[in-house]
Amino acid sequence: MKKLIDCTKILRSKNAGPLFITFDLIFDTNEEMRYVYKNLKKEDVAKAYDVSAEKIEIIAYDIVNSIKITFPRKNISGSIYDNDIYGCQQHMPLAMIEV
Repeated sequence: MKKLIDCTKILRSKNAGPLFITFDLIFDTNEEMRYVYKNLKKEDVAKAYDVSAEKIEIIAYDIVNSIKITFPRKNISGSIYDNDIYGCQQHMPLAMIEV
């Protein structure tokens, strides 16, 4: 098994509006992307971010060898409880997931 950070060319997080966080996983090859898409489980992402697996969307984009993962933020972007207004520092728990 390999960690996601070792499989991807780019792994980043960002806001998808004020209510959602999204992750981009970009791969060198379609084979690598397909392998991760097949083996990445919503339950693992849910555990890493303490969110319900039912709220997680994982979408593959074959034409650009990428995967997008989106789910609701725990705190609205910019709220008093938010610790990352742009959502750009949220990728490391995902990066450590093994596939």
